[in-house]
Amino acid sequence: MPIRSMTGFARVARSLPTGELTLSIKTVNHKGLDLHFHMPAEFDSVEPALRGVIRKRIVRGHAQVMVSFKRHASSGADGAVVINETLLGAWLDAFRDVATRLGVDSQPDLNQALRLPGMIETRAVAAQADESLEEETLSAAAEALDELDRFRLREGATIDAELRARIASIHEIVGKMEEIRSRALPYFHKRLSERLSELLNGSHIEPARLAQEAALIAERSDISEELVRLKTHADQTGFLISSEGETGKKLDFLLQEMNRESNTILSKTGGLGDQGLALTDLGLAAKAEIDRIREQSLNIE
Repeated sequence: MPIRSMTGFARVARSLPTGELTLSIKTVNHKGLDLHFHMPAEFDSVEPALRGVIRKRIVRGHAQVMVSFKRHASSGADGAVVINETLLGAWLDAFRDVATRLGVDSQPDLNQALRLPGMIETRAVAAQADESLEEETLSAAAEALDELDRFRLREGATIDAELRARIASIHEIVGKMEEIRSRALPYFHKRLSERLSELLNGSHIEPARLAQEAALIAERSDISEELVRLKTHADQTGFLISSEGETGKKLDFLLQEMNRESNTILSKTGGLGDQGLALTDLGLAAKAEIDRIREQSLNIE
């Protein structure tokens, strides 16, 4: 399964009969799912459903959701209110009819007319009266999430390629370390002989003590087990980035284990002459690759 980056952006604009709706989603990396909404108060009733739609599609990351709605002039887009023109027209007709029938020479007072109940609606009321607004917003969100998913998959493919290159590099480093280790065995045997000579120094030492010292020297110098575990963890990392679920969190644990093995290898390379220096350089190179993988893993969902 392809991995997804936590970084992405999508924007959808729709022209509705009542106005222009714009919805955008911007995501960046975060340990959990962190949703933030920026939209007019008239969309408060839409937020719960919008939140539910997004939670189904985004598992991890910080997401900023921005919604704007610009009403057409006839719907109150240029002001803070919407005038009920139907009601106003009826009032004017009634005013003129009465004035004509009674022979009163008078002009209608618009200020008085606008004070009548129901003559003025706020923009929020007008928006809520539009039953299709929530449906259009959720539809735009679904479209934006599709676009966002494509964006995050493209970013994820780039991350995937780099991770696999880093894993291949670690395998190459381990191969070189195994080769050096095999050449370093004479140095290891020399160290063991020198240590045993120091312990003996013409004195009698219990065989059990000699065996114990030999085992300690062997344990402190041999890196074969660490190399095997490092390769195994690298293989598991490659498998993990192709698996389902929250890859980023699982990768963090594996990288800690790989870093621990590298540190142990570095602690065992002393006293092996030029071979030890070569192993140290390779151990540091492995740690550098692990750090680069960790940097990239922070942006994986």
